[in-house]
Amino acid sequence: MADGQFVIIDGNELSFEEGETLLQVAARADIEIPTLCYDERLSPAGACRMCLVEVEGSRLMQPACSFKATGGMVVRTQTPKVERNRRFLLSLHMADTEQDRERAEDANPSRIFDLADVHGTAGCFPKVEQKRSGRPQDVNKFIEFRPERCINCSLCTRYCEQIEAVSAITLAGRGAETTISTADAKSLTDTTCELCGGCVAVCPTGAMTEKPALAYGKPEKELEKIRTTCNFCGVGCQLDLNVDREANRIVKATSPPPGTTVNDGSLCVKGRFANDFVHHEERLTSPLIRQEDGSFREASWDEALDRVVSGLQGIADRHGEDALAFISSSRCTGEENYLFQKLSRAAFRTHNVHQCAAT
Repeated sequence: MADGQFVIIDGNELSFEEGETLLQVAARADIEIPTLCYDERLSPAGACRMCLVEVEGSRLMQPACSFKATGGMVVRTQTPKVERNRRFLLSLHMADTEQDRERAEDANPSRIFDLADVHGTAGCFPKVEQKRSGRPQDVNKFIEFRPERCINCSLCTRYCEQIEAVSAITLAGRGAETTISTADAKSLTDTTCELCGGCVAVCPTGAMTEKPALAYGKPEKELEKIRTTCNFCGVGCQLDLNVDREANRIVKATSPPPGTTVNDGSLCVKGRFANDFVHHEERLTSPLIRQEDGSFREASWDEALDRVVSGLQGIADRHGEDALAFISSSRCTGEENYLFQKLSRAAFRTHNVHQCAAT
């Protein structure tokens, strides 16, 4: 912390690190300042203006997301002027997107309505005529852009540039025609896009959304989130399966909040979108054991594991432990691979163990 330097936010004397913004200092003290365009992983853009606060001695309110803290600064985040500004801005943002909450949250939650529940609005302003262009011919299977819901917060473009470092999407156009586009408005599959869905995760209005979930037709708020570990590689990324309990079906996968898990709020294309295999009609849901005639029959896990143990032990008894070899998968977690090599070395006394990621 800066030696002897403090800012006063809402009467609280708070120390700060050199270069920290007012928003960062306030967040550490659990002082909530609303934002629509801020993500702690990205450089601030100051686009939504929801985080404007009063700074003593400053003629204008300042954006807390980008305004640096300095010693002796006195900041107020909950004055009538600040709250009036928030209500007015929320009304403006609502006029620029879908104004009916049920339709606005047909797939993803809307942070605009969440903030309106807390701060209120300045009334319902007439809907702004939509001039943003979309990409209706985009043939990618996973990500849908709905320009009529976009508020140009630039979270998606900054995520694409600063986290994924692919810059597949960008702000294009001027004024009311500013939109989220690609080079020559091409389909995402014809750009550098990795289809990670990070743009969907950070979007505050549902302008970026998942095509499969949108087609399924049940909003995220009606789904149950179940935290689990992605099984496509051994990194151990955490994800939330969004489950329709009535249909017993996984509708989509979402990433946990940034800073809470090893993947820091990010997922790859497989982790976010490749969950339909769970419901594939040919998926095995119980172990199969080969019979004497070569056919398979279903078995319990206990019976299947007993067959594996007896089979491996029989080979070791007849030909020695080194007749066995164990090959594990990079799709397993680090903990699972550790147990696998322990099985090889401790239980069957062989060092013939390999992991496919090593090749």
